[in-house]
Amino acid sequence: MTRVLVVDDEPQLLRALRINLVARHYEVTVAADGGSALREAAERQPDLVLLDLGLPDLDGVDVIHGLRGWTSVPILVLSGRTGNQDKIEALDAGADDYVTKPFNIEELLARMRAVTRRTGLQEAELARVQIGDRVIDLTDKTVSDGVRLTPTEWHILEILLRNPGKLVSQRYLLSEVWGEKYLKESHYLRQYMAQLRRKLERDPARPVHLITEPGMGYRFTP
Repeated sequence: MTRVLVVDDEPQLLRALRINLVARHYEVTVAADGGSALREAAERQPDLVLLDLGLPDLDGVDVIHGLRGWTSVPILVLSGRTGNQDKIEALDAGADDYVTKPFNIEELLARMRAVTRRTGLQEAELARVQIGDRVIDLTDKTVSDGVRLTPTEWHILEILLRNPGKLVSQRYLLSEVWGEKYLKESHYLRQYMAQLRRKLERDPARPVHLITEPGMGYRFTP
């Protein structure tokens, strides 16, 4: 049974999420503030954290930093903050994905499955991934049908494939691939992602695996 820690200061939302998740066979623990969330996470060792950013004692981003100091548990942010900057700060702090309130419960469940699937794949030492008609072997760095990727394309693709379902921020990709001096060069990513889609997606104009989240980053959807 998947253990979920839900952190939010809205009692009605906590109750609704607990009911919906328990009905779907999740084991649920709740916390109404950041301090309680950090204590519960340390004690309960959840498989997934659903985290509101607007908490009464700590900002949600500080809670993310606190968790990332010792655990790689998937963190799915739930927040009424709609600005991209808040989302980017949460992602850069280590959140795996972001859902804006109000949200559809089925969308939330799909995002939960995606981020927990990422963890399972990592634990299985993900090596071979299929995108459209292509099979990517991350160990041998080969693509089926003789498709060739440049070293930079491989670097970007490997980061995305090793984080299935996770929204990876532009800032993180730019820093990892090109270095800290290139954090504003988002056009680099647009160019290379377009190249990857042409080589890997069945319909590059309508990608289903290498997805852009406008103004924020990119996501690999298995």
